[in-house]
Amino acid sequence: MSTSFWNTIKYSPALLGASLLVANSAYGAPSLEESSTETQLAPQELTVAQATSESNSEILQQINIYNNEGTNVDSIDQVTSVSQLRDVSPGDWAYEALRSLVERYGCIAGYPNRTFRGNRATTRYEFAAGLNACLNQIERLIAASTADFITREDLETLQRLIQEFEAELATLGARVDNLEGRVAFLEDHQFSTTTKLKGEVLFTFAGAFGEEQADGSGDDFDQNITLSDRVRLVFDSSFTGKDLLRTRLQAANFTSLSDVTGTDMARLGHDEGGGNDVEISKLYYRFPIGEKFTAYVGTVELEIEDIFDPTNPFLESSGTGALSRFVSRNPLTHRGPEGAGAGFSYEFSDAVNLSLLYLADGGDAPSPAQGDGLFNGAYSAGAQLGISPIDNLEISLTYVRSYQPGEDVNISGSTGSDLAREPFGETATSANRFGAQASFRLTEQIHLGGWFGYLDAIAEDDNGNVEEGDNADIITWLASLSFLDVGKEGAVFSIAGGVPPKATEIDGGDEDDDTSYLIEAQYKFPISKNILITPGAYVIFNPNHDDDNDTIWVGAIRTTFRF
Repeated sequence: MSTSFWNTIKYSPALLGASLLVANSAYGAPSLEESSTETQLAPQELTVAQATSESNSEILQQINIYNNEGTNVDSIDQVTSVSQLRDVSPGDWAYEALRSLVERYGCIAGYPNRTFRGNRATTRYEFAAGLNACLNQIERLIAASTADFITREDLETLQRLIQEFEAELATLGARVDNLEGRVAFLEDHQFSTTTKLKGEVLFTFAGAFGEEQADGSGDDFDQNITLSDRVRLVFDSSFTGKDLLRTRLQAANFTSLSDVTGTDMARLGHDEGGGNDVEISKLYYRFPIGEKFTAYVGTVELEIEDIFDPTNPFLESSGTGALSRFVSRNPLTHRGPEGAGAGFSYEFSDAVNLSLLYLADGGDAPSPAQGDGLFNGAYSAGAQLGISPIDNLEISLTYVRSYQPGEDVNISGSTGSDLAREPFGETATSANRFGAQASFRLTEQIHLGGWFGYLDAIAEDDNGNVEEGDNADIITWLASLSFLDVGKEGAVFSIAGGVPPKATEIDGGDEDDDTSYLIEAQYKFPISKNILITPGAYVIFNPNHDDDNDTIWVGAIRTTFRF
């Protein structure tokens, strides 16, 4: 019987009875395969059918019991954890089987009242229907070559469930005979049985427009339109099905717009350079420890955002998110010394999680020189508490302690003014960074987001007018509004604006007297499943927090290819 018949079971007990009676009398009859070739049931199938035949009175009795138990059930909803299926005993072997299938593939269906009555004779069909749905889902994934690491252990779990419920699956008409064959074909033809290859290619037309550069030089800046690219190949490997070894190769040829305009505020969010030389741009390993811990360790470009959630879902990605560097994430807490180190996350519940990290600068960590290494060079150490009090609201509170030596100070993450970048000049600087981020799904089509960041910078050396222990205050904030499925499913129109990092007070030195505002508007439009085009623009008023500077406009059209 098909999925439509299972729906008939739920909505019409009378029709269920008639259908089961017909099915009962037709077990030994010939059936049509998908190829439309008429065949007879194999002797093994006849044995299964005969073994599961019941008398008409027994079937009707089962229907009545099922109908009484299901009178308050209106629809079948998806569940994401076997713990939601309250009536399944943890002591039953099927419990772990359900856990594996549900959490790996999300394909077992349960009822809104979170019960799953699979151990009682009258409801084994219900269990079989869920198992059948999972089998169909896995077959679809294998056929589309999109299955993420379908393991032999999962196949063995499926086999055992099939053997236990073969009679009910036969009644439902489940087709499971070619599942292992499809998996074997996939293993023979895919790139690797443990590694998946993903790719992202960006083409970007961009240009900056204005009068004089914002660095006080008085020079005009070039306003030529450029065409640049960035290519990333990502190798995701898994050895247990729950861990992840990520290796990323990158080549790019962007020229930073900060060099053209005289301010970091004008930078694109994906402006990687390197003359298209190929390099390893990311290498880290993520693995679970028990049920609630996830650990991270990396040596190349393990970033703060890999461990701490930016809480900016529609704008955080450099390939598909904001066009400007500033808008993608809170620069005072989610940018800093990073590259090599470790971290972990702990899930207290679905609503509360805690993440910790310690990351050293990627250039310092492998060097044994004085002032370098994992603990004596630039570093970031911090914690983030994630809270989701309701389904459509996420809040994250972040604290990071950082240190940067004098020749490598950049506490604003290349997004703010010169003073916000180096408040004490080339003087070793430590910082206490605080951030609050929020993401709120107002409706199915409207999303609100934003952040506020505060940084307390501390001079660690004397340098002219700067004395050791001097402080500087840096602030930033942003608000965003996104409209989903505008013009086409998957399309997103976003507008965001805020104040890039600004030095509001510096002991013994100058501060930013005026305030810059950056406003970005963009429209992400999916041409197809693999091609996304994002035209947009952003404007910077009072660049470098100086109202004597001319307004700067940046326009860009980014095309993203993913495979």
